Amino acid sequence: MSREYTEITVIGEDDTGLIARVTTLLFERDINIEDLDQAVRDGVFRMTMSVDTSGMTCTEAELREALGDLGDDLGVEVQVRFPADRETQTIAVLVTKESHCLEALFEAWADGELGAEISVIIGNHDDLEPLADHYGVDFHDIGDEKGSPDEERLLEVLDDYDTDLIVLARYMRILSPNVVFRYEDRIINIHPSLLPAFPGAEAYRQAREEGVRIGGVTAHYVTTDLDQGPIITQRAFNVPAKADVDEIERRGQPLEAEALLEAVRLHLDNAVHVYHGRTEYRDDVDPEEYQLGLPESFEERQPDRPVDGLGGVVSRNADGD
Repeated sequence: MSREYTEITVIGEDDTGLIARVTTLLFERDINIEDLDQAVRDGVFRMTMSVDTSGMTCTEAELREALGDLGDDLGVEVQVRFPADRETQTIAVLVTKESHCLEALFEAWADGELGAEISVIIGNHDDLEPLADHYGVDFHDIGDEKGSPDEERLLEVLDDYDTDLIVLARYMRILSPNVVFRYEDRIINIHPSLLPAFPGAEAYRQAREEGVRIGGVTAHYVTTDLDQGPIITQRAFNVPAKADVDEIERRGQPLEAEALLEAVRLHLDNAVHVYHGRTEYRDDVDPEEYQLGLPESFEERQPDRPVDGLGGVVSRNADGD
C-alpha cells in the first residue's frame, strides 16, 4: 500500500499534555506519524506533523471532526491537509516593489508550467498592482504609507483564498511566528546570496564588501529564524573583480527567478520534504528531473585530483612502510 502523506498543524498556547492528546488520537485511529516537530516562539506554540493516513480506521471527515473537537477542548487551532486537498493548489505571492520574480512566476503560470493556480498577489506597497491586473489576478495592498504590513489582514486574505503555498517574490518584510507557524514548510523565499552567507538585508552589498568571487542566490523554506530555513535550490555566478553592487545585482536577479521557480516546482510536485531541518528528495523521486544546484555541465570542469589517500607515497607512509 502506498503512503498518503497528510499534514497536521496545531497552533495556540502551550499546555501540558497537548502533544500527547493529539498523538494518542492519531494512534487510536491507526495513523502512523512519519515526522513531528514542535516549537514555541513569542508565546505561540506550533506543532507540525506529517502522518501516513493510508491505513487509518476512520474517514477523512471523521478525522477532521475529531481533531477539530480536540482543538476546541484544548483551546488550539488544528489544520488538516489531506493529499486530495493539494491536487489543485493555490499560490499567494507576496511582493514589495521588485518585479522580476513575480514576472517569472506569472510567465510560468501562463505557460501552464506550474500545475497550480496563482490566486492572489499581496503587497506591502501597490507598485506591482498593474502587473497583477495584466494577468487578471486579484491584488491586495496590506501595507500602510510606510509599507508596514497588517499581518491580521494578511492572514485573512490567505484564508479567504484558501492558500496552499506562499511565495515571497522579493517581499522585503519579515513574517512573524503568527504567520510562519500556520504555514510551516509552505512558505518559500528567495534570498540573494548563497546562504548561510550574508543573511538579512543588503546581501549583494555584503557580498561586494567582503570581496566574494562567486555570488549566488538561495530559495529556502521560511522559518522563524531569519534566512536560516531549509535550503531548496541554489544558483551561482561569477563576480568580476571590479563589479559594483548594481552589476552583482544584475547578474543575480535572473538566477533569483530561476531558483525560485525550481523551488516552487519541487514543492508543488511533492518532490521534497523537510527532514531534521534539511530538505531532501522523497524516495520515489528521480533527481534528474530537477536542478537543486549547479547544472551537470559544471561537473565536467570540476577537478578530481588530488584526493587524500590516492597517492602511493601517502598510502605507504600510512601503512608504516
